[in-house]
Amino acid sequence: DRLLKLWDKYNIKATWFAPAHTVESFPSQIRKIVDKGHEIGLHGYTHEFVSTLSEKQQRDVLEKSIEVITRIVGKRPRGWTAPAWSTSKDTIRLLEEFNIEYDHSFMHHDSQPYYVPSPHLSSYVETDLMKPASHWMTPMSTLKPSSVVEIPANWHLDDWPPFQLSLSQASTHGYVDTVTIERLWKEQFEYLYRECPEDGSFVFPISIHPQVSGKPQVILLHERFIEWINGHEGVEWVTMEQIVDEFKAGKLGGVEVEGGVDI
Repeated sequence: DRLLKLWDKYNIKATWFAPAHTVESFPSQIRKIVDKGHEIGLHGYTHEFVSTLSEKQQRDVLEKSIEVITRIVGKRPRGWTAPAWSTSKDTIRLLEEFNIEYDHSFMHHDSQPYYVPSPHLSSYVETDLMKPASHWMTPMSTLKPSSVVEIPANWHLDDWPPFQLSLSQASTHGYVDTVTIERLWKEQFEYLYRECPEDGSFVFPISIHPQVSGKPQVILLHERFIEWINGHEGVEWVTMEQIVDEFKAGKLGGVEVEGGVDI
């Protein structure tokens, strides 16, 4: 409710990636989000790490999650973000199979959308330390874009590591001064705003969590940061599906991810 109040205050529409278990368990709260005009995207079923799942489990989770969100929200989800940004070699292929238009899990770039490349499974070799090194010392095959638009993820624009204490995760802190993170976010934005392409376009997706950014001190950080951002000419707050629509329509610039060799 605190975040909904914050978005109302500044007339912001956001994208909420919700585990399907949350959607099923708290349908009235999800309806409040939808009724405010926000987008709901896929985020696993119980926030299970995709990298630990079999291909069949990944497929089952996608199928169930799409059904749940479509039924309760009344609209089929267009986008997906991996729980903890933990992906697998099957991720992009499965997103294409289920006609998911965009992803927010990869970090090939930090401020431009792109069509995310998918590995060629025929030449994909995992680093299996139980096998001779010669087995897995091979270059990556030539990257080719998929049909899935990537809106890049960025751990330096995520509220969880600095503000959420997780005893099982050494990478989290929980007690970082909000002014420190505010300065970090501002410096990232200032550089991108100054160095953006000639068309003036870039994306700046901040990933936040209700249980983290709903804390009073973090709400105040968001208020200060939003007001500072709004002081920059040409800035617009949009949902991720709006970014995808503008990118596909050629109204928003992007990049092409290149790499790999022919094998």
